[in-house]
Amino acid sequence: MVNRAGLRWSGAVLAVFLSLGAARAQDKSTFTPMALDAGFGHMDLNPPDVSPDDIIKKFAAKETEFQDALNHYTYRRVAKVQTLDDDNKVDGEWYEVDDVIFDPSGKRTEKTVYAPESTLQRVMMSPSDMQDIQKGYPFVLTSQEIGAYDVKYVGKQKVDEVDCYVFDVSPKQILKNHRYLLGRIWVDTTELQIVVTNGRMVPDDTRKGSEDLHPPFMTWRAQVDGHYWFPVYTKGEGILHFAGGHGYISEDVHIRDVIKYTDYKQFGSTMKIVSVDGEEPQNGKPQQQAQQPKTPK
Repeated sequence: MVNRAGLRWSGAVLAVFLSLGAARAQDKSTFTPMALDAGFGHMDLNPPDVSPDDIIKKFAAKETEFQDALNHYTYRRVAKVQTLDDDNKVDGEWYEVDDVIFDPSGKRTEKTVYAPESTLQRVMMSPSDMQDIQKGYPFVLTSQEIGAYDVKYVGKQKVDEVDCYVFDVSPKQILKNHRYLLGRIWVDTTELQIVVTNGRMVPDDTRKGSEDLHPPFMTWRAQVDGHYWFPVYTKGEGILHFAGGHGYISEDVHIRDVIKYTDYKQFGSTMKIVSVDGEEPQNGKPQQQAQQPKTPK
């Protein structure tokens, strides 16, 4: 993101408040998970019955299978980025509705169906923001990509009634023009797929006058087809610090990101799989789904 004065954002996060709790970013290379208090049970720190390396290998294979399945679905993505004033009122908004579809030749593409003029005054969207919305927030960790990460087993924890393995993930190295997750994932112990992601996308540019930094976020998935866990909701919120420099004034900007993923349909089918309405996913059970984590109110 670039602000109107010429600065690039989304900054060194001073504080972030999400509906589940709060987290504080330490620096470019560390991430402290938010305090989880809604729907997250006690963390069992005992070693798992299965080797963590085996779990990692298996869930990466299952994520690869899921990614292939997702590539055969269409869906709608509704994204908004807001700035808030000192009274926590929205004073600017970027809003876009995109359909991820297939063109007549069968090639996967995105079609913008609604994009009103942005009212953001202090910041502007940048390519890295769009990259995070399109690929980073709906994080998938496949067998091909897992070699780029250090993956550390943390413990077992319930997300609502779903038993999950918990892993911290961090990039081994930062390659130019690549975005990586720095954070924590919850993996269903039965389906071996990610159900919750908590982190931030890196790298950040912390140079004064050239900030290109990004706030923490959480993404929830739901089992919308009775088998695979699909992203349904992402929220990020933070007070972002622009350090100034090169004649620019230091400034803190309160940012809120909300992304919803709805209307999943298998390519070639007219059947509606799932639709999540309202500001946040509802706690009701999706079609063909017996048990899943509830997304918070």
